[in-house]
Amino acid sequence: MSKTIRIEKARPEHLREIVAVINAGATSVRRDKEHSSWQAYRPAFDALCAAPEADIYVAVNEDEEVIGTFQIHFLKGIAFQGRPRVELESVHVRQDQRGTGVGRLMMDKAEELARQADACLLQLTSNREREGSHLFYKRLGYDQSHLGYKKMLV
Repeated sequence: MSKTIRIEKARPEHLREIVAVINAGATSVRRDKEHSSWQAYRPAFDALCAAPEADIYVAVNEDEEVIGTFQIHFLKGIAFQGRPRVELESVHVRQDQRGTGVGRLMMDKAEELARQADACLLQLTSNREREGSHLFYKRLGYDQSHLGYKKMLV
């Protein structure tokens, strides 16, 4: 892996590549439900960037290309004496960069952010089709402790 990979907050100029990375990795539940135009995602990107409880990050290589992305959400709760929990969403690494350590760098950054927020836990869901991702998360110390349920509304 190159030593010049940076993990940073996403900026508007990253949006086109973010959309390409997440849509390239779409599982069956999302395939054919996404827009072909990256501009259609701009309102959601702007809202996410403006939300005080959430952020979107990118992994950027030495050529300034987005090679990975994740969204991080800080959730309030009562359990654990009111310490926040952190939820990761849309964790994606560009296909040609998988296995190079980019995902680990992103997950390390997410954990650093969670610890800085004094979070009690870091959680995520992963589509059952992503068996390689499940092995990756387990290697990083994540336990498959819960069952998750989703009800698609689109």
